[in-house]
Amino acid sequence: MANTNYYGLHGKLSAQAGKGEALASILLEAAALMEKAPGCHLYVVGRQADTPDDIWVSEIWDTKDAHDQSLDLPGVKELISQAMPLLAGPPAKGQELDIFGGHGIG
Repeated sequence: MANTNYYGLHGKLSAQAGKGEALASILLEAAALMEKAPGCHLYVVGRQADTPDDIWVSEIWDTKDAHDQSLDLPGVKELISQAMPLLAGPPAKGQELDIFGGHGIG
C-alpha cells in the first residue's frame, strides 16, 4: 500500500432536538473559513434525512498539524462558541483516517 499522504477526520456532531439546521449553518460558515486554511483539501457538512439533528463533517488535510492550526484562524473560535450550546452533549472524538489518495485529492 502507498505511504499515507493526507490526514482525514470524519465525525458526527449531535445537536439538541430541532437544532440540526442551526448547527449545520454554523459548520457551513466554518467550511467557508477553511477555504483559506493552508493544507485543507476538503471540509464538507452533511446529514442523513432520517436523523436531521446529527450533522456529519468530513475533512482532508495535508497533515494533522495543518488541521490543528486551523483552529487558530480568525473566526473559528467564535464559531465553536456558537456551536457548543446547540450540541446535545460533548462532541465525540471523530474518526482519524490515513488518506492514501483518490479522486479529487492531489
